[in-house]
Amino acid sequence: MKIFYCQSCDQVVYFENTQCVKCGATLGFLPDHFVMSALETVRDDRWRALAFPSQEHWYRKCQNYSSEQVCNWMVPADSQESFCEACRFNQTIPDLTVAGNKVLWQRLETAKRRLFYSLLRLELPLISKLEDPEAGLAFAFLADEDPVFTENTQAMTGHAQGLITINLAEADDAWRERMRQNMTEPYRTLLGHFRHESGHYYWYRLTHRQEWLTDFRRVFGDERMDYASAMQNNYQQGPPADWQSHFVSPYAAAHPWEDWAETWAHYLHIIDVLETAWVFRIRVSPGHDQQDQMSSEPDFDPYRADSFGQIIDQWLPLTYAMNSLNRSMGHPDLYPFVLAPAAVTKIDFIHRTVRLAAQTP
Repeated sequence: MKIFYCQSCDQVVYFENTQCVKCGATLGFLPDHFVMSALETVRDDRWRALAFPSQEHWYRKCQNYSSEQVCNWMVPADSQESFCEACRFNQTIPDLTVAGNKVLWQRLETAKRRLFYSLLRLELPLISKLEDPEAGLAFAFLADEDPVFTENTQAMTGHAQGLITINLAEADDAWRERMRQNMTEPYRTLLGHFRHESGHYYWYRLTHRQEWLTDFRRVFGDERMDYASAMQNNYQQGPPADWQSHFVSPYAAAHPWEDWAETWAHYLHIIDVLETAWVFRIRVSPGHDQQDQMSSEPDFDPYRADSFGQIIDQWLPLTYAMNSLNRSMGHPDLYPFVLAPAAVTKIDFIHRTVRLAAQTP
């Protein structure tokens, strides 16, 4: 993620901010330029972006910003759309008459916008189900009438033919932590869910190319194996003892579809964190590291890197440093995973797939 500033006072602001904490300026994210901008209004429905002082760039607030305050993205003033590039993919939102649902929905939207930031930066094809009911993407945020601490609920988090469903309970920190412990997962976050399920969607989008599918099966295995049986076996017996030699996570060992989605999520984790390290000019250089094996100094945009090799060379030392910092604060590892060579090969496959998809209309 980039660093953002308020153009009214030069205060550093976060991706989620709607108002500058220093000068009080209204803020909005401009997805067409990937900048956070202070805004100046002339009429209630039109805002001038101060990120472009010598030009007049006019925007309207996304409807979920102006009406519901669960978004902070802007829409070009001449657009026919009421919703921003992230919110227009919503098919179902929570029942806002239920107490607490709006707060949980806001958390979901925050994570979803971070996903869309990455998808847009990667220039991946994005089309909604309103535009293409067959190949489009949509989100449904659903809640159980009587939530229980199990994944066998009515509102399942998952993906089906372009529709990503997220259980609203995942936005409740206590519920999600209990699920993390029950499922023996070292890492379970809202953003992780969005990244994982988007992986299923892009697998679904890419399978029309037989040559790609052949290469996929060579790296990830044959997805034609029975999914229901594979998942039942995973929940009853757990992953194979040597899963760390082949997969990014225990869940990835369940089935090639889950292996792809878990690996896709890790790829998005890696490039977004590396972009943050790049813009902050974070450098890792231990004094005793004579051969630079633990040194990292990202000096390139990972979203535009041609080779995954240069990404992973920076990533591994950076994660060791991040995990060490977390342990110093008494927290679990920030990135609690070990990437074996086989897992790195899979992430490299995804990187090459993403680069190709960005170049193919």
